[in-house]
Amino acid sequence: MVEDGSDKRNEAFFLQLVLTFQTAAWQQMGKLKNPLTDRIEKDLNQVRFSIDMLEMIRAKTQGNLTENEKQFLNKAISELQLNYIAEVEKEKKEKEQEKPEEKEEKKEEKKTGETKEEKKPKEPEKPPKTRPKRGSKKQTKKK
Repeated sequence: MVEDGSDKRNEAFFLQLVLTFQTAAWQQMGKLKNPLTDRIEKDLNQVRFSIDMLEMIRAKTQGNLTENEKQFLNKAISELQLNYIAEVEKEKKEKEQEKPEEKEEKKEEKKTGETKEEKKPKEPEKPPKTRPKRGSKKQTKKK
């Protein structure tokens, strides 16, 4: 089958669509910096949503994709799923390793909205110590 220009254009658009969801998932996993906030952010619920969207695209386009499109989509989904599982396991281990006091502090922070440091009374700031400048003492001349 000979592809015309619109078929190649549609394939490029399809690959770009997949890449958009894939890039969003990498950002949501904390693997890429969010270009809007210029920060690393992590939201595993959003990662799951992005992967689910790609799986829905795969289901809805089944039998209508070129071999290249199919391979690209399958590879993107597989890589994201493996990394998602690793991130979930990592987060689970981090929670298990937290000390019981830290868990209580986090619960308290969620309730009050204050961190432990914010609750501590602040000490008044002390003025910085100053030294006399050199040569500021008047020298007396001996006669």
